[in-house]
Amino acid sequence: GPVHVERRPAAMLASAARCAVALGSSGRTPLGARVAAASCAGFSSKSSDDDVYSDLDDVYAKEGISHDGEWAGCTRRFLPPIKIAVRGSEILTNPLFNKGMAMKSGERDRLRVRGLLPPRTNNLEIQTERFMKSLRQVDSMILKNIMLEDLHDRNETLYHRIIIDHMEEVAPLIYTPTVGQACKEFGSRYRRPRGMYFTEDDRGHMAAMVYNWPLPDVHVIVVTDGSRILGLGDLGAQGMGIPIGKLSLYCAAGGIAPHRVLPVVLDVGTDNEILCNDPFYIGVPKRRLKGKEYYHLVDEFMQAVRHRWPNVLVQFEDFSSDKAQNLLDKYREDHLCFNDDIQGTGATTLAGVLGALRAKGADVNSLGDQRIVVAGAGSAGIGVAQVLMQAMMEQGRTEEEAKNAFYIVDQDGLLGKDRIDQMSREQAVFARDEDGGLSLLDVVKKFKPTILLGMTTVGGLFDENIVKEMASNVDRPIIFPLSNPTTNAECTAEQAFEWTDGKCIFAAGSPFDPVTMEDGRTFYPTQCNNMYVFPGIGLGATVCGAKTVTDRMLYVAAEALANFVTKEELAEGKVFPHIANIREVSHRVAVAVIREAAKEGQATKLTEKDMANLEDFVAKKMYDPEYVPLIEKRTVRI
Repeated sequence: GPVHVERRPAAMLASAARCAVALGSSGRTPLGARVAAASCAGFSSKSSDDDVYSDLDDVYAKEGISHDGEWAGCTRRFLPPIKIAVRGSEILTNPLFNKGMAMKSGERDRLRVRGLLPPRTNNLEIQTERFMKSLRQVDSMILKNIMLEDLHDRNETLYHRIIIDHMEEVAPLIYTPTVGQACKEFGSRYRRPRGMYFTEDDRGHMAAMVYNWPLPDVHVIVVTDGSRILGLGDLGAQGMGIPIGKLSLYCAAGGIAPHRVLPVVLDVGTDNEILCNDPFYIGVPKRRLKGKEYYHLVDEFMQAVRHRWPNVLVQFEDFSSDKAQNLLDKYREDHLCFNDDIQGTGATTLAGVLGALRAKGADVNSLGDQRIVVAGAGSAGIGVAQVLMQAMMEQGRTEEEAKNAFYIVDQDGLLGKDRIDQMSREQAVFARDEDGGLSLLDVVKKFKPTILLGMTTVGGLFDENIVKEMASNVDRPIIFPLSNPTTNAECTAEQAFEWTDGKCIFAAGSPFDPVTMEDGRTFYPTQCNNMYVFPGIGLGATVCGAKTVTDRMLYVAAEALANFVTKEELAEGKVFPHIANIREVSHRVAVAVIREAAKEGQATKLTEKDMANLEDFVAKKMYDPEYVPLIEKRTVRI
């Protein structure tokens, strides 16, 4: 078994004294144990002094933490040990079990590591402080990413503890915006294996190959073919950095235990000539598979992982636009899967738009009254439009009314029916009868949008003319440049606030610093990041045993996220919660997804008792990275 225990309500996730253990369930001592302990301490269980019993919880909470010796900052309370099939130096090289110097003397003896570690002991809190001190001495974000991933390969418990405790500081280092550069350099700094790779040469073997993965209980797979890595294009097998980064957030933000996640690359080749000619490229140096060969490979992979792990959630990530929607359409009705670029981005953007409507004092049910320009007609842009259109229909609009609220613009201008034969089925839904080919600026001038969304990866596309034109027609324009990384953002926060004189409601796909205007006003841009949604969707779907991820689940996830934003945050111009609250956000989203799954008859793993106290049930299922006692798994022969 792995080093983790699922426990603790979301509101209690931050502990004042991080210690080298994990508490079971909520961490409370059962009533019988409290009474027995009181009796041992010299109190009669029949004492008439009721104050004794009323104070017992406090007494034992304080007694649980030691202040002396190797147990300083840790609890001596009984904790069920975990049996592991490794010992000695094997433990120290296994990131799931390694505790480093946090191993106590008794544990060093029974696991045969005495003498293999420095003699002094410490705990998880000290290890966190030491690592963060070293991390902060480095200026380069990519070097910080390398330090964190080195830790990931040594000690997963400490790695995820650091992400949780320092989410605002660390999340940009393990995911956007730094992960793009990490993928570009993935081959040159490859050190040790993490995840699985499937290629054309593996056809016919995948059903057996999946059993090479050593961990038996995978709940979430993030898979990419590396064809569209953020705004960087085709990076082939080096796109593995994306599934690794996403799953780190699944573990830290969504409470999925690290032994239950699997990063995957479908290495179907690459059309990137530089990579094909690079002798150090780690992937297949051939042109990408096309047509039926490509789809047959994906299908064998999907059947193989579902055969070994029937309830696994598969998240498609960074597939090119010509493949992403096709794969989603094929598998979404009979596999537990979703596409984060299409559905995750859509749900997160919907939550941001609903929050923006609240911030400007409008009714959230007025979504259908908005005029929405989407710059970018790829899988992300069309996916966002689909989710927003579905939300309008949830609010009572007809399909035709909802569709007419959108103006989709690509590099050739406004999507119009004059070039419908060149469009995908999903793009054609939004093709307009007139004005096809109109430029983005002309679309803004003619249709006076209330919302402007950017998913083009064209940095600086929202120039001063476009933004000022929008602001001249709308009191509080909603402007979301969502492209990653930061250099590809359609405009910066400073530009948006300056060109609208601080009137706009702004969120971006990458983080931006607060903006202070010349008159002293300060605005706090928030990041429209999918990490607010996908960890909670994955947690909810896997905990309840859902069979599919439905559009309605995405809608309630977006609603839960939007409703988490406080009035104070909205007053500051923030349309997403503070990133430090991501665990609570994921918990709220998961609960909403499970309730919807139950309505749809998909909560196959939950009992009536579970549903009656769903918030606590989900909180106890969330992985919380802390050390637990380890013992060697032995076979006894008589």
